Amino acid sequence: MIKGTTQKIIEEGLSALPVVQYAWLEIGEITFSERVREICREECPRYGTSWACPPGVGTVQECRGKCDQYDGAFVFTTIAEVSDIENMEETLATRRGHEEVTGRIRALFQGCGLETLALSGDSCARCESCAYPNGPCRYPKSMIPCIEGFGIVVPLLAEKAGIEFDNGGNIVTWFGLILWRRQTD
Repeated sequence: MIKGTTQKIIEEGLSALPVVQYAWLEIGEITFSERVREICREECPRYGTSWACPPGVGTVQECRGKCDQYDGAFVFTTIAEVSDIENMEETLATRRGHEEVTGRIRALFQGCGLETLALSGDSCARCESCAYPNGPCRYPKSMIPCIEGFGIVVPLLAEKAGIEFDNGGNIVTWFGLILWRRQTD
C-alpha cells in the first residue's frame, strides 16, 4: 500500500481534479469474471475493434496475470450529468472528460516514480481509428484499456472500495482504476 509522502502527493494532486470518490485497494480485492467478457462480446460494438478491448487485451486470465504484477490499486469515479441517461450517444459523449482525468491521475502516480497500468470506463479513443488487428498499437504507453474488457467486475470493485456505483437520476458514473508498482530496473 502507498503510504506517507507518496500518498500525500497523489491525494493533493487529486484535489485539483473532478474526482468524486476514490479508494486504495489491494490487488487481491479485484474480482475477475468470464461473464463480464461475455457481455463485452455480446453487447459492445467496440469488441474486436481495438487493442484496448477484448480480444486485443488478451484473455481474462492473461489480464488477471497483468494486474497481479502490480503492488496495489487505486479506484476512482467522476460523474457527468446528462438530460437522458437512456440516450447512449449523450451518455458516451461524457467519457472524454473522464478519460482526461484518468490520464492526469496516471501522471500523478508516474510523477512519484511508480509504474502504472491505467484502466477506464470505456475503451481507448486516443486514435480516430485503431490499428487493431492489422498493426500494433500506435501509442501503447498512453493507451487506456477498458476495465470491463479486462474482465473486472466493476460493481464488486465499487463495493469493496466503498464507492457509490449508481449516483441516481441522469448522472453518469465513470470508473477508473490505476494499478501501480514501484519501478523496476
